[in-house]
Amino acid sequence: MARLLADRPADKLTIGDMARQLGHSHGAVRNAALTLVRRGEADQSGTGQPEFRANAKTAAAAQTAVISPPGTHAPRAQAATARTTVPAAATPRRTGPIRRAGGQLYHPRELADLPDVEALNRLRDADVPVLLYGPPGTGKTSLVEAAFPDLLTVAGDGDTTVGDLIGEYTQADGGGYVFQYGPLVTAMTEGRALLIDDATLISPKVLAALYPAMDGRRQIQVKAHKGETIKAEPGFYVVAGHNPGVHGAVLTEALASRFSVQIQIGTDYDLALALKIDARVVRVARHLAHQVELGELGWAPQLRELLSYQKTEAVLGTKAALANLVGIAPVEDRDAVADAVIKAVGVKKIAPLTLGKQLPASAARQPPGSTVSAHRGRSR
Repeated sequence: MARLLADRPADKLTIGDMARQLGHSHGAVRNAALTLVRRGEADQSGTGQPEFRANAKTAAAAQTAVISPPGTHAPRAQAATARTTVPAAATPRRTGPIRRAGGQLYHPRELADLPDVEALNRLRDADVPVLLYGPPGTGKTSLVEAAFPDLLTVAGDGDTTVGDLIGEYTQADGGGYVFQYGPLVTAMTEGRALLIDDATLISPKVLAALYPAMDGRRQIQVKAHKGETIKAEPGFYVVAGHNPGVHGAVLTEALASRFSVQIQIGTDYDLALALKIDARVVRVARHLAHQVELGELGWAPQLRELLSYQKTEAVLGTKAALANLVGIAPVEDRDAVADAVIKAVGVKKIAPLTLGKQLPASAARQPPGSTVSAHRGRSR
C-alpha cells in the first residue's frame, strides 16, 4: 500500500483505485490505508469518499515490511474474537477531540465505560448494528462521522426510494442509460460504514431492501440491474439515526429488531459550557430539557441550537441572539421559552427576531453598532 502511494506522489487515490491495482478486497485495502494515516505515513482527504495521498513519511514506510503476528491478517475478525479476552482498559482511549472529515472537532463522551467512538468501533468489529436515537441536534451524526472516517451517509425522508439506497439507471453523457450504484452497494463492496440518517422517516418497504445485507446473508440482489448479487466485504457496517419527536418518524418492530444495540443521545450541557456558550443560555436549555422530560413541554434547545446561538451572538449581539432562540422554538412552546429566557437573563420582554422599520438611506449599509454623521450625503 505504502509503495503504491509512494510511486504516485502527486495522485489522490480512493479505496477502489487502490483495490483494483493491488488485487485485494476493498475492506483489506481500507484497513491498510487507515493504518497508514493513523501512523502519519499517508494523508487522507475528502468528505464523502475518502482519498489517500503520499506524504514525507510514505516512502520510508514502503521500505519496511510490517509482519503481523499469526492470526491478525484480518483485523476486524481478530478484534471480534479477542473481545472476550481483552479488557476494556487495554484498548487505547480516544478521549481528546477528533477531527471529522469536514474539519469540525468532535468531543468524545462516555459510553459503557469507554469513549463513545471506541465503543462504536468495538460494535463494528463485532458486527453489531447500532441505532442512535434522540432529539435533532444532539450530535448523533457527529458521533458517527468521528467514529468512522470511511462513512457513507443516506439522508432519509418520506421520499427516499429503493433506488436511493441500491442504485438506479441514469442518463449518460452519450445519451444512453447506465446503472449508477447507490451508497448501500458502495458501502458493501468497499467494506465501509453506512449511516442511515433519519431512518424512521423512510418507508418500511424501502428499508426492507437493506435487511438482507445486515443479517447472516450479508448480500442483496439488485433486481433493477439484471438481478445482480452484491456481497458485503469485511468492514461493511450499518448504523442508523432516529429522532423520536419528529413528525412521521416511526420505529417499526422490523427496524428495531435489526439493531441489537440502541443508544440514547442527549445534549451534553457541560460540553456546552466548556465551549464557552453563555452560561445563562445553557441554564435555560437545561431547564427546558427538564420540562420536556416531564412532558410539560415539547421542545428544548439542543447543542446544535446552542452553538448557533453562540455564532449569532458574535455577529448580531446578545439581544438578537436571544430573540432568535425564542423564534426558532415551535410556536406552541415559544411562550414558555420566552419566559425562561426572561427569568434567566433579566430582560423585561423578548420576542422572536423580527424586521423593524426601514432604515434611512445613510444608515442602511452600516455595520451593527457603528455611528453615522451626515455631511453632504457622505458618512465619516
